[in-house]
Amino acid sequence: MATAAASSGVHKVTLIPGDGIGPEISESVKKIFSAAEVPIEWEEVDVTPILVNGKTTIPQDAIDSIKRNKIALKGPLATPIGKGHVSLNLTLRRTFDLYANLRPCRSIEGYATPYPNVNSVLIRENTEGEYSGIEHEVVPGVVQSIKLITRDASERCARFAFEYAKSSGRSTVTAVHKANIMRLSDGMFLETCRAISKEYPEIKFDEQLLDRACLHIVQNPAAYSDRVMVMPNLYGDILSDLGAGLIGGLGLTPSGNIGQHASIFESVHGTAPDIAGKDLANPTALLLSSVMMLRHMGLNNKAESIENAVLGTIREGKVLTGDLGGKSTNSQFTNEVISKLA
Repeated sequence: MATAAASSGVHKVTLIPGDGIGPEISESVKKIFSAAEVPIEWEEVDVTPILVNGKTTIPQDAIDSIKRNKIALKGPLATPIGKGHVSLNLTLRRTFDLYANLRPCRSIEGYATPYPNVNSVLIRENTEGEYSGIEHEVVPGVVQSIKLITRDASERCARFAFEYAKSSGRSTVTAVHKANIMRLSDGMFLETCRAISKEYPEIKFDEQLLDRACLHIVQNPAAYSDRVMVMPNLYGDILSDLGAGLIGGLGLTPSGNIGQHASIFESVHGTAPDIAGKDLANPTALLLSSVMMLRHMGLNNKAESIENAVLGTIREGKVLTGDLGGKSTNSQFTNEVISKLA
């Protein structure tokens, strides 16, 4: 995807610091990018929602920034409590038609879990399914929620999965579904994946029921280390968090939302208001998401340098934040990463 780059080769990227610990971990990313001499100019925006005609919307200057720059990095967001407000993450996905969510889950050396060999990639259709928001009360006490699946949305998500497998050197794409029960909706998603698979004869394709996939992943996650799993929205939400749990939690998990006209990379953990402003937050998830962003932009050398520094800091185990079992501050962790930049 082309980004807004000046003649100097500097790319403009929208930065949404977010809420709670968001500004602190965003500052860590900015410091590390500066030290690594990444050719990026940040355009910082606020996405605090406003209500227009009873519906949540994002301030126009933030929308314009993302449209102009085409790439954004986002910290955690808190959805305001009150009538009319919906998830800000969902609002961003709908506003920019971010049709595929990319969630790698890889074991991190230096942070031990019961599962040492996790290296999975999940791609989730991001715009419809059970999250389409089509609900109504039929009669008092009876609510109907409509699961929307379209061939077009299924096709672009499936194609992205095969393209990602091809570019990342993974041998297999697995469609996760419940077409045995939801024969029309999941059936269409599965049929579309089958059709797209014929365009990629070099990539193996198989299918797995959602419940069996959950069972097999926790029994032997290493069996999924050479494949990309693609699935409808709700299943991806569940399985991606399951995968994060296998490697130690959302604080170690990067995420990217891919669209045709814009892409937003994000930390998927919460805002952690209890430690906000105390210099205790772990910036790893946002840093690894920023590494994904750099690779998406074609800045592979900078991505590798920062990724190696982050993972090297965790592997060494001397300067770790509290959630990683250490006693260091955010600032100390950030400075340690900077000291390890190649």
